[in-house]
Amino acid sequence: MNKRVVSVWLPLLPIERLRRAGSAPPADQPFATATAGPVRRIAAVSEAARRAGIRPGMSVADALAVRPGLALAADDEAADRALLDRLADWCSRYTPWAAADPWPHGFGLWLDVSGCAHLFGGEEALLRHLGGRLRRGGLSARAAVADTPGAAWAWAPGGSGSPCLPPRGQRDALAPLPMAALRLEPATVATLHGLGLRCVGDLYGVPRAGLAARFGRGVAQRLDQALGHETEPISPRRPPPDHGVHAAFAEPIARPEDIAEAVRRLLERLSGQLEADGLGLRRLEVTAFRVDATWRAIAIGTSRPVRAPAHLLRLLAEDLPALDPGFGIEAMRLAALEVAPLPPEQTGLGAGTARSDDFARLLDSLGNRLGFDRIMRLAPQQSHVPERAVVPLPPAAPMPALAWPQRRRPVRLFSRPEPVEAMAPVPDSPPVMFRWRNRTHRVVRADAAERIADEWWRRTAPERDYYVVEDDSGRRFWLFREGLYGADPPPRWYLHGVFP
Repeated sequence: MNKRVVSVWLPLLPIERLRRAGSAPPADQPFATATAGPVRRIAAVSEAARRAGIRPGMSVADALAVRPGLALAADDEAADRALLDRLADWCSRYTPWAAADPWPHGFGLWLDVSGCAHLFGGEEALLRHLGGRLRRGGLSARAAVADTPGAAWAWAPGGSGSPCLPPRGQRDALAPLPMAALRLEPATVATLHGLGLRCVGDLYGVPRAGLAARFGRGVAQRLDQALGHETEPISPRRPPPDHGVHAAFAEPIARPEDIAEAVRRLLERLSGQLEADGLGLRRLEVTAFRVDATWRAIAIGTSRPVRAPAHLLRLLAEDLPALDPGFGIEAMRLAALEVAPLPPEQTGLGAGTARSDDFARLLDSLGNRLGFDRIMRLAPQQSHVPERAVVPLPPAAPMPALAWPQRRRPVRLFSRPEPVEAMAPVPDSPPVMFRWRNRTHRVVRADAAERIADEWWRRTAPERDYYVVEDDSGRRFWLFREGLYGADPPPRWYLHGVFP
């Protein structure tokens, strides 16, 4: 399969970005953006300003001399590049290999449509669809497709005839184009013109050693990239998923029930893909591409690998309204961003399998609503010290083969014991009264002491004597005395937890 690349040229993107935001004058009024600095220069111009003789690179003073009524706005390349990145994400509806063109002297997009064009009726139909959607979104665009990114880039703004160069036809097509079509710096183009080399075809017969001696690697590399003698990879903004499904609709959809049905059908297709590979997804993304050249996306996660469409649709149901259709959704994509092995399982005859599935569904619902990082399960750990005897684990993690302490422990254990003022009749007796958080509690019942010492290899704290006590209102507390009477420093009392 031959590689085919689309280059989209957006010559007026800075102007049209401001026009889309309502910050530009009417189209018939000359308008330009200008850089900041001691000498302000024109960065981008509208068609009306170009017809008036304004060119990028002119000083603002010269531009105003040419056209005194020229409207100006501050140049914001960061905002322009952000819009370009959003457009590249939107173009992923055509192919997962979509990226913003990194050329610093203009704005454009690259799409690797190898093996994708037939989904849209062929390359010319794809270009018409892409260009029409961009123009509907208020953006002027010209696009071309060729075997190489360099050839498509050269043909998009300056090519005549069909925008689709035939396979292996870039050499003849590029020959009459100006030297700037090779993405060379303006100073390099001027030097080549001074040597009588004005068209791309003029370089075909020039020895490479002479080009390298005079211009370095740049000119020869750009020529080889355009002709296909040297590869030029396209790095997509987001790594394309290995498993995903896509659907384009004959008519835009907007009703919630239509969106839910489209997601359901795509989930069934994606589930079939995953089942064939013995996989389940851990993270799923749903992207809706709207007719105004914008997109919306939602994502869910699961606690364990899943490929059951009904369960996934329930998890998505709460977030589906976030796929605001706007003027309509014309395409939708589901991508399995994270997958894990999920071999076929033998369904059990008892209730254990059903309870396990119910627990997994509960974790998925809570995780997508609250965040999986906020859900945990507690497991025992080999330590007698209470704050080190429990370890938090992910909810789906297996429990260690350890037993919980046999002695009673409070349901609510403070992360740090809180100091209290306590009164005990004799040194080894439980307290008869203690004061905690400015409130006095009178003890009416207490269990015998449980002595807990630090691990022998630590020995960083004195021994503790723990007591389960109950006050006169029926509340139960877990108190401990740290240290022994008659020792230096004297013992102190702490509250470590409360019982329900």
